[in-house]
Amino acid sequence: MDTQQIQACGDELYEALTGRKTLKPFTERFSDITIEDAYHISLRMIERRVEAGEKIIGKKIGVTSKAVQNMLNVHQPDFGYLTDKMAYSQGQEMPISEQLIQPKAEGEIAFILKKDLMGPGITNADVLAATDCVLPCFEIVDSRIEDWKIKIQDTVADNASCGLFVLGDRAVNPRKVDLSTCGMVVEKNGSIISTGAGAAALGSPVNCVTWLANTLGQFGIPLKAGEVILSGSLVPLEPVQAGDFMSVSIGGIGGASVRFV
Repeated sequence: MDTQQIQACGDELYEALTGRKTLKPFTERFSDITIEDAYHISLRMIERRVEAGEKIIGKKIGVTSKAVQNMLNVHQPDFGYLTDKMAYSQGQEMPISEQLIQPKAEGEIAFILKKDLMGPGITNADVLAATDCVLPCFEIVDSRIEDWKIKIQDTVADNASCGLFVLGDRAVNPRKVDLSTCGMVVEKNGSIISTGAGAAALGSPVNCVTWLANTLGQFGIPLKAGEVILSGSLVPLEPVQAGDFMSVSIGGIGGASVRFV
């Protein structure tokens, strides 16, 4: 793809985001689109969001678990940027009916960094040393691509299908919990709908953050001190709508909940 096409696709995604409409998959429209093209499209979309007043506060890894990979038929991780407009606090209602198009909720573990991480060459030990705390999290992903008909290039271009997220209000030292074996239980409207464990995300959420630091490092992009890093879902994606209430609990870490309006 040439620069003009990349810019146009990024603008198209931004307009779909703000207008709450969907687009035909880029992989159907551009047979030559590469993951690197998609990454540049996402940067243009984020540039538009920042120009509109949003601030980048972190990054996310997506499509890390087999459950999510099989649901979306995307078989490698992706990454995106988090902005302040995406963040909601524990107990705050989340207006998905006003902001999102085809939302799905996933439970995961969020990392808050106290030091920069710049790949390549980052190890799991580096990630743990750079992490201030971990928290339970709900990420509400959304796709600007119609009917979630995405290939890896589509979701990368669409900022890793970022929507909104909420963090729990209990922070835990990552060295005080086994992030591979910790169990997760997700409830929706009072019923348990899924369970998972840390190992569902590339063997450990720490592996996910290491992968992200090294992948972004290839583009000269660091993970920065103070940033929120969402490490990927441990359970299948769950469609949600206004009126739903969801909660997640993670052994050794705590819980988070969200009501959708």
